[in-house]
Amino acid sequence: GVEVGPQPHGVVRADTLDKMRRIVKHGLDFVQLFNEGKEFPPCTIEVFKIMEKVDYPRNKNDEIIAIIHPELQDQDWQPLNNGDPLFLTLDGEVIAYKGDSTVYPTFINEAAYYEKKQAFVKTVKMKLTANHIRSSAL
Repeated sequence: GVEVGPQPHGVVRADTLDKMRRIVKHGLDFVQLFNEGKEFPPCTIEVFKIMEKVDYPRNKNDEIIAIIHPELQDQDWQPLNNGDPLFLTLDGEVIAYKGDSTVYPTFINEAAYYEKKQAFVKTVKMKLTANHIRSSAL
């Protein structure tokens, strides 16, 4: 599957649809070239590995007591370091990130994840290396 977003539920955005079409076309082009016997050299790509889902701070009644800090909002895939602001309580208190290493949050404050108790997802940046490939069917 291909997910290109985010976008509000029930909304079709031309720019998002265009990105999705281009991604699918690249995938189909790869399959065609592979089936024709093209050899693809080794490559390294940067990826983000999901490490942990982070919930909103809650009280003893399981009610959300803080919102995403304005400095974190709309910062998907950007580095989050120890001491950076995460949440802002309804009383104005800043709750900072306490971590040993830099993480890259994503799905920040997505409406679809409120019911799943997910404020954002912590990811780490990694590099994956693929060996050369070539179809052996020819």
